[in-house]
Amino acid sequence: MPVIRSRFLVHGRVQGVGFRFSTEAEAARLGLAGHARNLPDGTVEVEAEGDEAAVGRLAEFLAEGPRGARVDSVDREAMTPTGGTAFRIRR
Repeated sequence: MPVIRSRFLVHGRVQGVGFRFSTEAEAARLGLAGHARNLPDGTVEVEAEGDEAAVGRLAEFLAEGPRGARVDSVDREAMTPTGGTAFRIRR
């Protein structure tokens, strides 16, 4: 399968609820590279790279979020893959 990379901006009550950590765990389970970080405007930015199906499954996870989160919307844009091999939380 071809490798893709997508950038997601997750809006809602997504900071202070373990969103980045649960995203990291889900991305690891799916074998994805990339990162998750809180942005100053209250959103969470996620970049994910891997096979198209796995990135799609992460997109579904992001639309729901972990328990305690409230996801209002998710913006997605395509990016050029970078060849990353790990998923991490960025500050």
